[in-house]
Amino acid sequence: MRVLIAVPPLAGHLNPASALAAELTRRGHQVSWVGSEAVLRPVLGPDAEVHPTGSRVLRDQSGHGAAAVASLWERFLVPYAKFTLPAVRRAVDSARPDLVLADQQMFAGALVAHRAGLPWVGLATTTMELARPFAALPAVEAELARHLDTVRAMAGVTGVDPRFSPLLTLALTSTALSGPARAATPVPPAYVGPLLGARPPLPVPPLPGGVPLVLVSTGTLAGGLAADFTGRMVAALGLLGGRVHGLLVAPPQTVPPGPYVTAAARVPVLELMPRLAAVVTHAGLNTVTEALAHGVPLVVAPIRHDQPVNAAAVVAAGAGVRVSFARAEPARLAAALAAVLDDPAPRAGADRVRESFRAAGGVPAAADLVEVSVQRPSNRQEPLSPGTARP
Repeated sequence: MRVLIAVPPLAGHLNPASALAAELTRRGHQVSWVGSEAVLRPVLGPDAEVHPTGSRVLRDQSGHGAAAVASLWERFLVPYAKFTLPAVRRAVDSARPDLVLADQQMFAGALVAHRAGLPWVGLATTTMELARPFAALPAVEAELARHLDTVRAMAGVTGVDPRFSPLLTLALTSTALSGPARAATPVPPAYVGPLLGARPPLPVPPLPGGVPLVLVSTGTLAGGLAADFTGRMVAALGLLGGRVHGLLVAPPQTVPPGPYVTAAARVPVLELMPRLAAVVTHAGLNTVTEALAHGVPLVVAPIRHDQPVNAAAVVAAGAGVRVSFARAEPARLAAALAAVLDDPAPRAGADRVRESFRAAGGVPAAADLVEVSVQRPSNRQEPLSPGTARP
């Protein structure tokens, strides 16, 4: 089977896709990629078949709640679909895949596959669309529908939602953490848990022994607030007086000096997970599920998009404590961290979610489902004429 994987240039989307790709390759399938070669190549290595889209600067996103979602669509999702459509068409023509695996935020993969009559599988690397957090706000939902009409028109098709495959959408979480999908999907999403696999090696910075280690990571959406949050976390670690040591994922020059802090721009997160006592995070799905897959409790400080959804899910699962990213003072951050370290309940909650991930099956289960989806004769679509709706 020839599989073409379409992913945006974001680590939280590329890492799980690369884990699934490695398993499909191990099973004898031929995997190629379409995306930003500048981002994909360092992760995938020199031998990967990459059909480049070129690169474009991702515009900063802003706001909170519905305003943040509008910013995501207007500044990233819709422009990125327009930018990548020609390259994805070329990739499909060149790779001649039997199946397209399309990240839920790279609409071009799904739209081009649909237009070409190819089966495609969706990869839900966030929970925003699954949770449908604005279902009670019809004006917001109507705006999202207009954006979907725009990207469909770009591709010359109607009658398909590029967020959800009519064959299979892989949700990289579990219902024990995120609950059942609230979105109206063609078929129910398959909850397979996080897709974890080997990653390019990174050095582990020197760290003290004999003291609990806490990872602090704010992701890529923090923007100008990252340094401010980092400063408050350094102060919070100081208030804990050496009870823990913080490993802050940030450029070292942006981190205020502190006796209980190590800073590094990049760290091997999965390698470090077994050593961690807790994780402080912006509540991106990747970091949340990586921590919970190792039974590590969380302090979650969401910023925007699906992060408030994920933070609420962590708290509901009893696996962590939520704080305000923008407003939590050092004393509040220290108290939240002490709570997940001293109270056995958050670690027990994290262990329950870890067991749900194991039951979901992870990478092997996802690969099984991908193989089955393409083997069904009814799954192959006929090519569509521009603007033709599928019955």
